[in-house]
Amino acid sequence: MRIAIVGGAGTLGRHITAELTGRGHEVRVLSRSSPAFPVDLVTGAGLKPALDGCSVVVDASNAQRKAQEVLVDGSARLLAAEREAGVGHHVCVSIVGCDRVPVGYYRVKTAQEELVQGGPVPWTIVRATQFHELAASLFAACAKYRLLPAPHLPLQPIAAAEVAAAVATVAEGDPASGRVQVAGPEVSNVAELARTWRSGTGRRASLVRVPLPGRLGRELRAGALTTNQADFVGSVMFRDWLATADEH
Repeated sequence: MRIAIVGGAGTLGRHITAELTGRGHEVRVLSRSSPAFPVDLVTGAGLKPALDGCSVVVDASNAQRKAQEVLVDGSARLLAAEREAGVGHHVCVSIVGCDRVPVGYYRVKTAQEELVQGGPVPWTIVRATQFHELAASLFAACAKYRLLPAPHLPLQPIAAAEVAAAVATVAEGDPASGRVQVAGPEVSNVAELARTWRSGTGRRASLVRVPLPGRLGRELRAGALTTNQADFVGSVMFRDWLATADEH
């Protein structure tokens, strides 16, 4: 199949690209910096030629800044271009529990899901728990100040490569018109993950208890970012991923 990966050069996208290429598919990497298929979701530039002849589109795009413009407005442009190109399956990568967590980025992801569900292209939404890569980068950034955040909340981290394998399997199949969940092998408290990171990297930093008040705190402490109903479960623990982090 000819499959387009929007955000194919990102943390998850590059793994999806490698996975699908390894399975014998013709993969197009779509991003603003792509030498072959440059696209801009904010303006829609480049979408028509990039999607020509594609049967599946995987949207692994991400945007912390201008999230609404890229992930919601951009998804509308992407879906319209897919319909015109005759794409038969839109795979949207999202986040486990995004509809339960009252913060801006998660609200945008929820809006993106709703747009996909009501859109013109058959679809599957793949929700994943937090990546090992995200946890490690957060700890590394905070450790510069000799501090590690340790709020009392559970996470279920997973390696991006394992999420990519699940996304690739979904992309190869028929549209589910529903959500598929991908989760890590175990639920860990953030403080436990911080200690594991500190031990595995040898960095010196003090754990700091971070209060999370209000509804946000209640939802997170209740396990909003975890699931016991995953369709795909990873096998790589955070500590084992850390031991080989330079290889990822």
